[in-house]
Amino acid sequence: MNYLIVIPALNPAKSLIEYVDALISHGYPDILVVDDGSRSDCRFIFDEIEKKDGCEVLRHEVNMGKGRALKDAMARYLERSCFDGIITADSDGQHTPEDVAAVAGELSKDNEALVLGSRDFDSGNVPPKSKFGNKCTIIALKLFIGGNVKDTQTGLRGIPDSMIKRFSSLPGDRFEYETQMLIDAIHSGYKIKEVPIETVYINDNSETHFHPVIDSFKIYRVILGTFFRYMLSSLSSFLVDYGIFCGMIFALGKTDLTKTGAVWISTVVARICSSLFNYTINKKVVFKSNRGPSTLAMYYMLCIIQMSLSAGLVSLIGMSGFPVQIAKIIVDTLLFVISFRVQKMLIFK
Repeated sequence: MNYLIVIPALNPAKSLIEYVDALISHGYPDILVVDDGSRSDCRFIFDEIEKKDGCEVLRHEVNMGKGRALKDAMARYLERSCFDGIITADSDGQHTPEDVAAVAGELSKDNEALVLGSRDFDSGNVPPKSKFGNKCTIIALKLFIGGNVKDTQTGLRGIPDSMIKRFSSLPGDRFEYETQMLIDAIHSGYKIKEVPIETVYINDNSETHFHPVIDSFKIYRVILGTFFRYMLSSLSSFLVDYGIFCGMIFALGKTDLTKTGAVWISTVVARICSSLFNYTINKKVVFKSNRGPSTLAMYYMLCIIQMSLSAGLVSLIGMSGFPVQIAKIIVDTLLFVISFRVQKMLIFK
């Protein structure tokens, strides 16, 4: 298999030249480096790389972000169309040529899978903030998106030819783009394989261009975007339910119905209307599903199961003497998250 090595770079150290030489000596002569708006004093590094046979440099006049650099490299790949895929690697030397070879080897075994170089975040040389940040992202991705990816932020990735065109049009221009790639692969049902690689952090990861606040916000916005829409849908459905309930109570108060009868009728009508509203918003806006009318029956079945579990679990916990008011908050919060996963992965998949 013939792969193009893609290295996005911003203000790299001179050692990038040695890294490129090492990759060439390991049998990877086709290398595309993206200069993502580096300082002028780094220009000689890219000039030296560009002189090497098989090496090419794409240049951004200003910094546009790692995601944009990767997508521009993919666009260039599609123009050349003489490779079997792309291996992406970082410019700071974290990804050894041996690890690049390991990812390339796994990709050659299964050229329909996205291959990730996976680091061990429990090793002793991982900076605490990197360990904490990566583990939080791993948990969030698994909980709100699905999949079982052990290293969501790895820059060492083997991307088969069949995925390049699709990935080149995904949104995101900075570090959140790599998360978008994973989410799209999970949603599309692509195989994701992970290869253990050496966990290298140079100078306590001081050379990273990852901004812990801004970039983390963008990544979590991508991961939690659907869940936030789900929360807003639930809130708006509550307001619809409450509004109809109050309107019905007002209207029925002028009739001969008893107060109990008015409450029951108002509750049933409000719940039917709000549940239909919630179903429609979840299907069309939250999960953007194009599945057929069978989803309506599945949705109401989930509602019945969720209601039964809530009553049963709260009653069971209350038998131990634990306050049922607090138990209901805990149980319903848990069921709320589970309902999200069921709707996302099963009903509106």
